[in-house]
Amino acid sequence: MVGNMLKNTWRLPSGAAALIILVTVLAYFPTLRGGFVFDDYELIIRNPMVKADNGLQRFWFKAEASEYYPLTWSAWWLEWRLWGTNPLGYHAVNILLHAANAVLVWLVLRHLKVPGAWLTAMVFAVHPVNVATVAWISEQKNTLSMFFYLLAILLYLRFDEENQWRWYRFSLAVFLLALLSKSAVVMLPVVLLGCLWWRHGRVQWKDLLHSAPFFMLSLGQALVALWFHAHQGLEGFGARIGFPLRLATAGWVTWFYLSKALLPLNLMVVYPKWHIDASRWVSYVPGIILVGGLALFWWKRRTWGRPWFFGLGYFVVTLFPVLGFFDQPFYRYSSVADHWQYYSIVGVIALVVAGGKGICERIQWRYWRSGTLVGVAVAVVLAAATWRRGWIYHDNITLWRDNVARNPAPWPYNNLGCALQDNGEFDGAIQQFEQALRLDANYPEAESNLGNALLQAGKPEEAMRHWEQALQLKPNYPQVQYNMGLCLARQGKLSEAIVFWEQAVRGKPRYAEAHYNLGVALEQTGRIGEAIEHYQRAVECDPDYTLARNRLARLQPVQ
Repeated sequence: MVGNMLKNTWRLPSGAAALIILVTVLAYFPTLRGGFVFDDYELIIRNPMVKADNGLQRFWFKAEASEYYPLTWSAWWLEWRLWGTNPLGYHAVNILLHAANAVLVWLVLRHLKVPGAWLTAMVFAVHPVNVATVAWISEQKNTLSMFFYLLAILLYLRFDEENQWRWYRFSLAVFLLALLSKSAVVMLPVVLLGCLWWRHGRVQWKDLLHSAPFFMLSLGQALVALWFHAHQGLEGFGARIGFPLRLATAGWVTWFYLSKALLPLNLMVVYPKWHIDASRWVSYVPGIILVGGLALFWWKRRTWGRPWFFGLGYFVVTLFPVLGFFDQPFYRYSSVADHWQYYSIVGVIALVVAGGKGICERIQWRYWRSGTLVGVAVAVVLAAATWRRGWIYHDNITLWRDNVARNPAPWPYNNLGCALQDNGEFDGAIQQFEQALRLDANYPEAESNLGNALLQAGKPEEAMRHWEQALQLKPNYPQVQYNMGLCLARQGKLSEAIVFWEQAVRGKPRYAEAHYNLGVALEQTGRIGEAIEHYQRAVECDPDYTLARNRLARLQPVQ
């Protein structure tokens, strides 16, 4: 009989699950008409490894990618062969993954006996903060890793219920898939212990022993991620600040995410950069209040503090990788980003929904009906906000115009300029780059992009001046060196162009275009053997580089 009862708890009402999926698809329908934005081009469309036949091998067994999430890279490798440059397929996959995640949220919370589990899942599905994950194709690493993350929790809960080791092994294997999708899920072992505490009121020694393999997987993936950051030379603000500022920032970051989860207004891709003074004691107040609140909830854990400690504790624990203690390139522009709380926001939503349900149950039954209507109204309002926000991700120009209006900072202006330049609007692009430089005169990327726009506008002399300024700010800048070589080559100055292209490939050895153009220049100056070497390097970097293959095929018999 016990076995039948356990099996019954795992049955998922298909109608309720279908409603979550349907509402999710409707709320995100505008994103199906969107294109590629932000770094979608760099990570997928222009990524030679995604296009290469041996791309899977390189993603899994070589350190060529910017990050080590080989399962996500593999998904994009496959999708490229299915959809190519059509964004519809990528968006559809991301929306369906998010819908599946919402259903899994419901199932996990139901097995934890968290009140209002279905409504929590529905709110998670349509919360506007999650648009940054679902509408942004590159963040499929979020939705994919979240799917395996939730499934690992669900399987572990079944192991806890039935004590059958096959569920434990499945959970461990699925957790590995989550880590290979994105390393941000490294806090899952702590989450599992929290779930056991919520269920049984304590964590036993056997629970710690069972969690050890999960901790080892997390540690291994964390070390791999840190190595990749170091190997790729990724820099954020970590090298320039000390631990006190990291600690102060963590408190502010947590409260920021909490505020956006509760009141998702004025959302943007890039938020204003904070300037926190670690020498002032007031900078630590948000963190002190947070720790004090968690301590109070732990003290009252046997009564009213239990759900507060579990919900907020989950929220803080899963945010830990993005609180500022570990350096990330994006920190150069902002300390926060909506997509970074995709895993965490469930804790806040569940706490609010369960609290509302508890209040309704303590008053007369007719108010419970009103509470249901309020819950539905909230979900509808959030879904409408998600629908509107989805249109912002239609294209890069729309995205960055919205961001500049909300946060007139150098980086959004620079990105808007790039979007206008890609659209052939060179005068508008030049204005945006100049505005970025007015706000930050020491901005090498804006100097570089301004030079590119000026060249395309037919002003090579002005372009060279801005590229020279970019190199003064950032001496090892392969993209600028490559562009300067192009400009000089068009003027017939091949010997000078060769110098810059040689610098570019030294700074970025896997720069296919630089290798190719360097090969062309060397060939034109009679250095055939060296030209062949660079054509070969171009093909190694990008196996689909037809121009390099053709020149290589023509020259090798001559040699």
